[in-house]
Amino acid sequence: MAELATIARPYADALFQVARKGDLKAWADQVASLSLIAQDANLRQFADDPKALPEQVLDVIAAAFNGPLLDGVRNFLRALIENGRLVALPEVASQFHALVNAEGGVSDAVVFSAYPIEPAALADIVGVLEQRFGRKLSASVTLDPTLIGGVRVVVGDEVLDTSVKARLEQMKATLTA
Repeated sequence: MAELATIARPYADALFQVARKGDLKAWADQVASLSLIAQDANLRQFADDPKALPEQVLDVIAAAFNGPLLDGVRNFLRALIENGRLVALPEVASQFHALVNAEGGVSDAVVFSAYPIEPAALADIVGVLEQRFGRKLSASVTLDPTLIGGVRVVVGDEVLDTSVKARLEQMKATLTA
């Protein structure tokens, strides 16, 4: 949704400018967690209720967070709630994450695999992928049983597909050509 991206951009930029003066990782972790909380339909319904005060909504979110919020994160969340922009928090978190990655020279990589990957094996895969893509990667694994075996890696708009499914499709195309 382009509108949410447009709304979220100034919030993400401002949040990033303040967060980089402190512990950027702690800020990123808290914003990501708050983003997940803000996606709850019941919370959104409560936040949209005209009878709910911004401080009440903030207290509910802080209680759901289940831990102390950094002062700056709390102030940021208060500003979002008071301006009726809680719905944009997931997009703000996404844009903030991209800014944090750009600052650290890191790209997100999604590794699709037919089977779970052990942490040691994932570290080996990431090492090879970092050489292949020429940059530091932050990898997450998503299970996709349709791959049959092997992995498919997505880094930004680049895809590296070494799955059995892709190889079978290549063989099929070769045989039918």
